Amino acid sequence: MSERCSWCGTDPLYVAYHDTEWGVPERDSRALWEKLILDGFQAGLSWITILRKREAFRAAFDGFDPARVARFGDADVARLLADPGIVRHRGKIEATIGNARAWLEIEERQGFDRFLWDYVDGTPVQTRPGSMAEVPAFTPLSEQISKDLKRAGFRFCGPTIVYAFMQATGMVNDHVVTCPRHAEVAAMA
Repeated sequence: MSERCSWCGTDPLYVAYHDTEWGVPERDSRALWEKLILDGFQAGLSWITILRKREAFRAAFDGFDPARVARFGDADVARLLADPGIVRHRGKIEATIGNARAWLEIEERQGFDRFLWDYVDGTPVQTRPGSMAEVPAFTPLSEQISKDLKRAGFRFCGPTIVYAFMQATGMVNDHVVTCPRHAEVAAMA
């Protein structure tokens, strides 16, 4: 019997995200940055909260264009803190601006996509969890990526955030084996 991963519940937005995005290998540098930023904003909150606000985040952060966000200043921080459409957390907003600057350096040096995908030799890690209880919150690899991101100037990218990001961007396939998406996502590798 096929059963979707239990974490997405029955909310149509969550189910659509699970069925079309989560675990699909993402190789676009800008899209990877957006997802890492959104995972950072999710810290302490539920992912559905971020999904519901994703379009407002995109508008507030100029389409998640890192070159534009890197130029944000105090007036932009004030504007974002007043925006009810996003999570108004000064530390996360300021981290996003700093993360844009760090992204630009990595992108120039080697490409943010290569920086990340080199950790898995360009191939998604295939797991075979029988239930969500078998899926870890973080791994030694997410700890290493977190350390390296922090060394590069990123913030709000701890090992748990990085692992959630790795799952979301298809660096690891953590769909449970009973989920129809497990095999579909594995075939995308």
